[in-house]
Amino acid sequence: MGELTHFDDHGNAVMVDVSNKDITTRTAVAKGKIMVNADVMEAVLNHTVKKGDVLGVARVAGIMAVKNTSSLIPMCHPLPINKCQIDFEVHKEAGSIQAVCLVKTEGKTGVEMEALTGVTVALLTVYDMCKAIDKSMEITDIFLEKKTGGKSGDIFNGKDLE
Repeated sequence: MGELTHFDDHGNAVMVDVSNKDITTRTAVAKGKIMVNADVMEAVLNHTVKKGDVLGVARVAGIMAVKNTSSLIPMCHPLPINKCQIDFEVHKEAGSIQAVCLVKTEGKTGVEMEALTGVTVALLTVYDMCKAIDKSMEITDIFLEKKTGGKSGDIFNGKDLE
């Protein structure tokens, strides 16, 4: 188990000092899904949700969240985001919409939190835009699928969300 780095010798919360780390290319991919009923699924697929294009708005919301992660998570460093991509996989029969968030930077710290934040906000946006149809939607299975770069190297978690 790794050493906790967000606390000083007195137990106070601190932002990790990354000044001695090398600048490297870093990527992260996070995934999650929202379970929806047939009415929500049909409204999303047919673009009949009154609030607009659900997946289009959710994509923009996720990207905005990635860019603002350090404002939301207290110990995250503000990072220059080189790339952010949010994609959706609709599984009509399973009643699920999977969100995938890819984030890339060149820096001294990784973008795992940015990817996780992006996918979470994208799914929350789907919920918000569809809650008039069904409030029992369930956001689930949010996880970091992979990350590359940095001292700890590449990590891959090949969960299948279907």
